[in-house]
Amino acid sequence: MTHDTRLNQLKHWLKTELEFKSFTIEPASADASFRRYFRISRNQQTWVAMDAPPDKEDCEPFIKIANMIEAVRVQAPHIYNYNKKDGYLLLSDLGSQAYLDKLNNESANNLYTDAINALIKMQTIDETLPDYDNKLLSFEMSLFSDWYLSKHLNITLNDKQQHTLSQCYNLLTANALEQPQTFVHRDYHSRNLMITTQNNPGVIDFQDAVTGPITYDLVSLLKDCYIAWPREKIEQWVDYFIQSNSLCKNIERQQFIKYFDLMGMQRHLKAVGIFARLNHRDGKPNYLNDIPRTLTYIFDVCSRYSELNDFTKLLNELGLKPDAAIIELIK
Repeated sequence: MTHDTRLNQLKHWLKTELEFKSFTIEPASADASFRRYFRISRNQQTWVAMDAPPDKEDCEPFIKIANMIEAVRVQAPHIYNYNKKDGYLLLSDLGSQAYLDKLNNESANNLYTDAINALIKMQTIDETLPDYDNKLLSFEMSLFSDWYLSKHLNITLNDKQQHTLSQCYNLLTANALEQPQTFVHRDYHSRNLMITTQNNPGVIDFQDAVTGPITYDLVSLLKDCYIAWPREKIEQWVDYFIQSNSLCKNIERQQFIKYFDLMGMQRHLKAVGIFARLNHRDGKPNYLNDIPRTLTYIFDVCSRYSELNDFTKLLNELGLKPDAAIIELIK
């Protein structure tokens, strides 16, 4: 059995600094980073402890953005204590039931309405955050070519193919930068939304927030890499967002839908690359199972906009194919 030094250090902090004399501790979850989470139980109360090794994870953005989110009355984990030197936080417990566990045809409308309302509140945050700029948008899309095409599929693009890819990336970057810019959670989906009895949802994994395109979090939510919905339902939820959000008042619906679709394509190219990287670099192969759904979203958007015809041809040349069942669902 491996000696878990950091877990022992966490227990010592709880006992000595926080004076938790008697408690139980068990794994709560892990994520795609180096962070781990443990559920602490004592006297019929629970908390979540974050283990974020300081040499690998910076907790300061998490703390800063958690406070921003709480300030607009959206539920983020409340921070009770922070051990900066060792990288431990004691947080409120938002439970263990993620949206993904409970989303179905009966629950979806209520859950997504809550999530959209929370998103609209977060988009009122008026704080200085890093910009979702050309450099970051382009880097994210490069993950698709570097990790999925090159590393995972062992494909080397010729000059013409590389040019087509670059043209697509430029189009998607321009689309993102043209949109109204606002608070962006940057990973707002069904695994990062916890079902809570009050002020649903609980929002987690927001430490990479930026100022960026208005559609980014909405498309992350509604064109989720982990669950897919019919286009008709998605557009109904998009319409609710447009009607409920004052930031949308000067955007024509058709334009907003295009912003939304192309923004989703940027995100999905990034996600496919990340899923491949998680497998090859980080030894987490389960994420490969989410590539077919994510890739199918890309094919769907390509079918809707003629300016992506060349990119569609490139995908076909490379032998990539959508999942027929998912295409049938989301068309």
